[in-house]
Amino acid sequence: MPKIIVTGSDGRFGKILQKINKKMIFRSKKQLNILSPKSISKNFKKYKPNYILHLAGLSRPMKIHEKDINKSIDLNIIGTCNLVKEASKFRAKIIYISTSYVYPGNRGNYNEEDALKPWNNYSWSKLGGECAVQMYKNSLIIRLCMTEKPFVHSKAYANVKSNFIYQEDAAKLIIRILNKKGIINVGGPSQTIYKFAKKNKKNLKKIFSNGEFPKRTDMNLKKLKRILS
Repeated sequence: MPKIIVTGSDGRFGKILQKINKKMIFRSKKQLNILSPKSISKNFKKYKPNYILHLAGLSRPMKIHEKDINKSIDLNIIGTCNLVKEASKFRAKIIYISTSYVYPGNRGNYNEEDALKPWNNYSWSKLGGECAVQMYKNSLIIRLCMTEKPFVHSKAYANVKSNFIYQEDAAKLIIRILNKKGIINVGGPSQTIYKFAKKNKKNLKKIFSNGEFPKRTDMNLKKLKRILS
């Protein structure tokens, strides 16, 4: 098995991944500080990785990306740029976890070649990271739509379609496609968020988006299915 460094392994998804695959090299935010080129270089020299699975960054709460754009830019764009530069020196492959929110969200069924138009600062910051990764050909960008299990919210949109998948299932899929390059949409079946979440949360309330959340962020998963078949 190739040597795989996982950044941000102390985050929610990183902890899930550790339960599924213990052979990877898991580095917490303190052990590998993506804002410190010195810290990144130290880890690369020590472990000499073949792959970098980049999970570190800023996601929730979404409002933080509007309130503190410096933090959003630092962690999701500049930190990713630092990793890409070091990966290129070692010829290590970088796997970048992006989001389905980079798509416009007005028609759904987006494939990997469709035009992008992020709809909030979080998705802009993730697209900024994508730009750096795209410049390095030994890379894989995973546009992912996932959440925790059980569903953490008491309400869910009944008029918004997505490809939500639980983190445990997402981790298993990502492990299966680490050797691929380019861009791959990853998620579950296209359905409303309410329908997805209701299966594991009985007392869930319906809410409806009036424009504050795009109604069709669902992706086309044909490429993923073809790879897995």
